[in-house]
Amino acid sequence: MRKGELTRAAILDVALDLASRDGLEGLTIGLLADKMNMSKSGVFAHFGSREDLQIEVLKLYHRHFEQDVFYPSMKQPRGLPRLEAMFANWVRRVSVEIASGCIYISGAVEYDDRPGAIREELAEMVGIWQAALRRCVQQAIDARHLRPNTDPDQLVYEMYGLILALHHDARFLKKPGSVHRAEAGFERLISTYRNPDALPLAEAGAESQTTVGKPS
Repeated sequence: MRKGELTRAAILDVALDLASRDGLEGLTIGLLADKMNMSKSGVFAHFGSREDLQIEVLKLYHRHFEQDVFYPSMKQPRGLPRLEAMFANWVRRVSVEIASGCIYISGAVEYDDRPGAIREELAEMVGIWQAALRRCVQQAIDARHLRPNTDPDQLVYEMYGLILALHHDARFLKKPGSVHRAEAGFERLISTYRNPDALPLAEAGAESQTTVGKPS
């Protein structure tokens, strides 16, 4: 990257750290300039406005979330293994963010009643993640890992509830064992949706490999 691009990337990294700690509304050009040992005009040269900076921070956070949670899950087979990987990666990321904070969650509190470009960007990103979860649930239904009458919206809603409870208890109340409780809650949740007629996942995977490997 060119020098200007490197500087912009460095500014965004610091801005993301500040926004994770203080919220997007706590992110100011003056504070960022102090942290970067730059002038305010130097920071402004890379972003058209404070709002543009906040939106770019959101986009950077979203890319990190995808890299940590979504893309690794895609390496798992479709269906329940992938859904379980998504939740496990999600819990792992939240547990790392306990010391700082999840911008999706803190941003929802900051912008739930603030119309504008930042709220729209944040809502779109959360909507993209929820849509990915719903697709994964539907694939698990299609693979007969989950009951055919499973409501994907309801299951995603309940998964979100576990993550919000984890964030609340681990970050706000500092309760030990919160991660384990979230994991146990997910296992119990999935057990209520699991298809009793499905093959065990290991057997289903072996059967699928045998079928794919058969000569035509």
